[in-house]
Amino acid sequence: MDCRFSTAYRTVSGFSALSESSVDAHHPRRAKHTPRFSTWLKSCSALLVVVLAAEVSFAQAVTEAPAVQAIKEGAATVNLGPLKLATPTPKDSMVARLIATLMPRNHISSQRLNDTISQRSLNLFLKSLDPMKLYFLQSDIDQFQRNALRIDDMVQAGDLSFAYEVFGRFIERVDQRVTVALELLDGEFDFEKDEQIIIDPEATTYAKDATESQDRWRRQIKYALLDLKDEGKEGDEARDLLRRRYLRYDRRWRDTNSDALLEMYLTSVTTAYDPHSTYMSPNSLDEFDMIMRLSLDGIGAQLREKDGNTVVSRVIPGGAAAKHGKLKPDDVIVSVGQDAEGPMVDIVEMPLNDVVGLIRGKAGSIVRLGVRPGGAGNVEIHQIVRARIELDESAARGKVIEHQIPGAPEQTRKIGYITLPSFYMDMEGAKNNKRDFRSSTRDVLRIIDDFKAQGIDGIVLDLSTNGGGSLTEAINLTGLFIDRGPVVQVKNADGSVQQYDDEDRGTAWDGPLVVMTSKFSASASEIFAGAIKDYHRGIVVGDPTSHGKGTVQTLMDLGQQLFRNNRENYGALKVTLQQFYLPDGESTQLAGVAADIVLPSITAKMDVAEGDLKFALPNDRVKPAKHDNYNMVPADLIGQLRSDSMGRIAQDKEFTELLQRIELYVRQKEQASISLKEDEFMARRKELDAQKEEEEKELEAEVGAQEIYRDYFYNREVLNIAHQYIDGLKKQNLAVAR
Repeated sequence: MDCRFSTAYRTVSGFSALSESSVDAHHPRRAKHTPRFSTWLKSCSALLVVVLAAEVSFAQAVTEAPAVQAIKEGAATVNLGPLKLATPTPKDSMVARLIATLMPRNHISSQRLNDTISQRSLNLFLKSLDPMKLYFLQSDIDQFQRNALRIDDMVQAGDLSFAYEVFGRFIERVDQRVTVALELLDGEFDFEKDEQIIIDPEATTYAKDATESQDRWRRQIKYALLDLKDEGKEGDEARDLLRRRYLRYDRRWRDTNSDALLEMYLTSVTTAYDPHSTYMSPNSLDEFDMIMRLSLDGIGAQLREKDGNTVVSRVIPGGAAAKHGKLKPDDVIVSVGQDAEGPMVDIVEMPLNDVVGLIRGKAGSIVRLGVRPGGAGNVEIHQIVRARIELDESAARGKVIEHQIPGAPEQTRKIGYITLPSFYMDMEGAKNNKRDFRSSTRDVLRIIDDFKAQGIDGIVLDLSTNGGGSLTEAINLTGLFIDRGPVVQVKNADGSVQQYDDEDRGTAWDGPLVVMTSKFSASASEIFAGAIKDYHRGIVVGDPTSHGKGTVQTLMDLGQQLFRNNRENYGALKVTLQQFYLPDGESTQLAGVAADIVLPSITAKMDVAEGDLKFALPNDRVKPAKHDNYNMVPADLIGQLRSDSMGRIAQDKEFTELLQRIELYVRQKEQASISLKEDEFMARRKELDAQKEEEEKELEAEVGAQEIYRDYFYNREVLNIAHQYIDGLKKQNLAVAR
């Protein structure tokens, strides 16, 4: 699953954690979350790993480095103390050497760890630390460039000193910029001055000196104050909020431990090969394993961070917190204690990842939460017994929709709607031959059996928020809809091509099938949708093309590589070792899977496809494999479906409003700068707020109801298409008997 946004939305051991701040919380280029984007973000939650701050506390040697000793916070003085940087351990050096060995040996490109990879690695590492170029000076970059062609040699030798040199300088600069920001907040701002702020990092450079940097920060703060004023926060309230925000950001980076830094640095090396090869720290590997099982230990709640507070977004039905009955949305958690009598730890201003680490734990153990109900009043202590949580909302779910036939509202047609957020499988259960291990194919099969018992006429399979997952599951799921035959072809680094077939005779559903995709449908989703297209088994509806990820990754457990059976957790290398191709020989890499019928969508205009990523691998093709043609996608019928859909969309008020929002989004996206003159800023914001208000209403409905099928204009048009498709197949006698 490929989830590359900096906004932190995370599920960890039964906890979802939604951070309202991005890794760099101070710049104005904020994503306007559309409902479909927000749904995708939720579906990606399980696999997002965002390094905001320390994941675990390590008792280890530290080095003293220059730092700001005291930072003014309003009338008070905050003493941050000397900067303490974690030092690399022998284990870290061993991991670095192993990554340097495994990448060229296993990557599909067979490219050596050389000067080209080295220069890319530096650029990626700097971008991971300072994406908006707000902290480093150009002189810092010039100094780092002296080692730009040595990173390959240093990593091969297990030498991580350069990573710590760069990170130490970054923390220095963060301290300095935060000091400047707090001083500027004590001053006055001219909101009538006609000036701009650059919001596109590609359109700017690093500041050449402290004076230029201070002017950038003056503009950043001016933007932030205007932004808060638009939200109804002005004067001391707004300035105090920004002071806390900047200090919190500084503290988080200061708390970064060696595991988190190693993950950032080595991932900069691996993503220099391609955007999907990454190093996963031990903590990230543990979380990945838990998520793939779709069952975690915890209390069952979604958390978000707001102004330094940990706020409950949602209590998951059936979880430990729901059974306890007292924890509610909008409650603020202020402290956490372990077991029945452990000390309560203050978590105000604590990074969300660390809060999650305190609250999660083994099923059956006790955690105590200090809670301020609704964020006000006295603190109450909730004692909750942690439990195993099945993440059903990350699993396949289905519902039969009684869809009114267009033009004949008194008539309805039964359409089975399945939402599948990822291709998942309990790998441990499968490896141990567990009889009832969980997988996406098994869950979808159960849903289809239920649909057939209810007498459905067709199926809509929604993959619009599915970022991928298990290759095996993509093959198995395709097998539910075809008799047998090739599903995907895989090319190895040596150029050899292997064909993977569905070998089980028979189908679970042989009737009309509509597959929903978007730019967020990636990898395994594209294998499934592409195979369905190549077999002419069903139609694809959604964005013009899917994401365009046509590569296969494997997870290499580094502890197992080093020690075989008696292994420690050294993390893992996720490496791209193959490229996949559809039965007809086409690759989805960069190209994606084209929709048969395109619907308007903001996601189609977002720069979130494979081609928008740095160092994406090129597209090519292999020889086609022989396979059946189900003849269920006749060209004349598809032409009619497109034409009729366009006609309905042109007459639909909500689609018309969506097209206007898309036009606004495109205009906004193309802007490299924003006016900081208050009247111009507010006029622009008024236009954006009208869009944001509508989106938040839809998002609130999604988050609150957690519906399988959401009845709104986009989905209704998909069902209209499905209905007409079913009708067209019947008229042409092409729908095979069920």
